[in-house]
Amino acid sequence: MLWFSEEVRPGLWVGFTDAAAGNLAFHVGDAPARVSANRAAVDARVTGMAGASSGLHLQYMDQVHGRDVAEVRVPAPAPASGTLPAGPTADAMVSRSASLAVMVADCVPVVFAGADAGGAPVLGVAHAGRPGVEKGVIAATVSGLRTAGAVTLQAWIGPSVCGRCYEVPEEMRAAVSAVEPAACSTTSWGTPALDLPAAVAARLDGLGVPARNVGVCTLEHDSFFSHRRSVRDGAAEGRFIGFAALASGRD
Repeated sequence: MLWFSEEVRPGLWVGFTDAAAGNLAFHVGDAPARVSANRAAVDARVTGMAGASSGLHLQYMDQVHGRDVAEVRVPAPAPASGTLPAGPTADAMVSRSASLAVMVADCVPVVFAGADAGGAPVLGVAHAGRPGVEKGVIAATVSGLRTAGAVTLQAWIGPSVCGRCYEVPEEMRAAVSAVEPAACSTTSWGTPALDLPAAVAARLDGLGVPARNVGVCTLEHDSFFSHRRSVRDGAAEGRFIGFAALASGRD
């Protein structure tokens, strides 16, 4: 269920799920009750891992391939089963108190953890697909984290489609590479491609944010959901998540 997890500081965890956690998105045609149950199981797993004194509920967002950053000021309430929980329409979130999630299935999930001048945590997540990379979602997220008080930051880049597999038209490669040259790539079969994880890493480096790439290619590894694999093979769609989880209290 949790493919990767790391405790950044006591009570603050970052991580990524895999397909074993089930589909965590309401918008891909899955039964709402099943999605709710999958999300509740992830919440329970993260709660236990973080040693929280009460249940953590990850805050999700309505992702639209943009660059808007939402500040979440209060922890997410327990969601009702089978109903779409309320969340901001954005492609990044920052918070000083809430646990956050970003959904992906080939796009790049980026998780942030930092602290303010007094050592209090500041968290963030970003959804960096091709449009988001081109529009500057990573820079916008880092700006939002710093506005929220972060003076130290680090990032984790999760599973996403790699530059050997993400074939695009030449015009698209040129447009994105004009914004971030590190995005320029070629597929393993010799056609134009984009390397979004490399683009994200380069942008973070330029912003002075140390990043750890813990990801693998979602198209090459079927332990993750992949939109491109679903289109190619007719497999069911699904989304896994990256998360930053904060235990407000510990036993």
